[in-house]
Amino acid sequence: MERTRYLIIGAGVTGLSFADWLRDDDYWIVESEGEIGGYCRTVERDGFTWDYSGHFFHFRDPKIESYLVERMGEQEVLRVQRNSRIWYADGYIDFPFQKNIHQLPQHEYEQCLRDLRDRPEDKGNNFKSMLYARYGRGIAEKFLIPYNEKLYAMNLAALDPEAMGRFFPHASVDEIVRNADAPRIDGYNATFTYPKGGAAQYVEAIAQGVRGGRIALREKVLSIDLKAKVATTSKRQIGYEVLVNSAPLIALLNMCGIEYDSAVFSHNQVQVFNLGFDSKGPRGVHWIYYPQRDLSFYRVGFYDNIFDSDRMSLYVEVGVPWDVQLSTDERGALKARVITDLQTCGVLENQTLVASHDVLLDPAYVHVTTGSIEAAASKRELLAAQDVHSIGRYGAWTYCSIEDNIVEARALAERIGPTSI
Repeated sequence: MERTRYLIIGAGVTGLSFADWLRDDDYWIVESEGEIGGYCRTVERDGFTWDYSGHFFHFRDPKIESYLVERMGEQEVLRVQRNSRIWYADGYIDFPFQKNIHQLPQHEYEQCLRDLRDRPEDKGNNFKSMLYARYGRGIAEKFLIPYNEKLYAMNLAALDPEAMGRFFPHASVDEIVRNADAPRIDGYNATFTYPKGGAAQYVEAIAQGVRGGRIALREKVLSIDLKAKVATTSKRQIGYEVLVNSAPLIALLNMCGIEYDSAVFSHNQVQVFNLGFDSKGPRGVHWIYYPQRDLSFYRVGFYDNIFDSDRMSLYVEVGVPWDVQLSTDERGALKARVITDLQTCGVLENQTLVASHDVLLDPAYVHVTTGSIEAAASKRELLAAQDVHSIGRYGAWTYCSIEDNIVEARALAERIGPTSI
C-alpha cells in the first residue's frame, strides 16, 4: 500500500490550487477523468474553441489574476466589457432586468413600477418570496422567476433567500428608477477576462505549481476507510494523513459510507451544447438570457463575439431536473429542439451547423436550501474532525466563483500545512 501525507481528490481548480499553494510535496492528486480541469476544460474542434460551459473570469483580487496570467507566457488574455442581453417580447433589453425595466414597453414599465412600490413587506423564508418582496410581481414574474426556474429546474420556493449570494444583482427602488435616466453597466462581472486558448489556460497556469508526476489520471476513488485513513481507488490503496476533497460532497459521503438524505442535497443538471456555424449571427453581444418557458434553453453565449471571429460559435445551456436521466435519443431530440428554438428567437437565420460538442454537467448548480446549508455544514464538520476537508463549489455544496475556489483552497493549505510563499 502506498502512503502520502496529503491525498487530494479531484484535479480541478480547487484541488490543483491546494497543491499549488502547499510547500509540502508529499501529496497525490487523484482524478477520475483523463485530463485535469474538472468542469473548467476546453475543447477545440474544427477551428472552434469551446469550454465545457461559459467560464468567464472576473477577479476581485488582482494579485490572483496576475499570479495566473504571469504563468501563461505568450498566451493572449482578452479583457472584455460585458455586453449581455435579455430576449423579451421579440426584442432585447439590457441585463440585469430589474435595472432596465425602462426599456420595456411603456405600459409594462409602468406596471413594474406600480408593483415595485406596492410590493409585499414580508420577505418570507425562500428565494421566490424574496423576489416578490424585493421587486414586486411585475419584475419577478416577467423575468426573475421564470428565468431562474429554468436555470435551477425547480420551484424557487424551495431555495434559500440567499441561494445565489453576491452573484444575484440586487437593486434598490432608487437604483431602478435612477437607471432609467443614467444607465450603468455593473454587476460582479461587468468586465471579464478570457484567454484566447480557452478557460483551460487558467487551469494549466495553476497546474504549473503542482509537483511533476503527482497527478494520477483515470483513477477513481471507490471507498474511504476513515478510521484506518486508507482510500481504495480503481488502481490501488493509498494511506493518507490528511484528505482534501473537491469532488461533490455527496460523492465523498458515498465513498465514506456516510448516510444522508438525497432529497436535501438536490441539484440541477445542465446540458451544454457547443455549436459552430459557417457564418456570423448576432454581433457584439456576449450572452443572452431567455426567460420564456416555451424555449428550451435559459442562456446562449457567443464565443465568436469575444474572439472577434468570423463564424458564429455558441454555447447553449439547458437546465435539467436532478432526477432526470437523458438517454442518447432524448439528448439528440433536445439538440434538435435547441436548433429550432435558436431559429425562433432569431439567433439562427441561414447559417449551417458545421461542428458541435455536448456535455452534461451533473451536478451543475446545487440547490442551496436551509436544509442543505445545515446538512452540508454538519457533514463537513464531521469529516473535518477525521482529517477530511471537503472544499470548493461542489465539495462544500455551495454557490461560488472559480476565484472563490482558489481562495478557499489556499486558505486551507495555509491552515493545515506550510505555504509555498
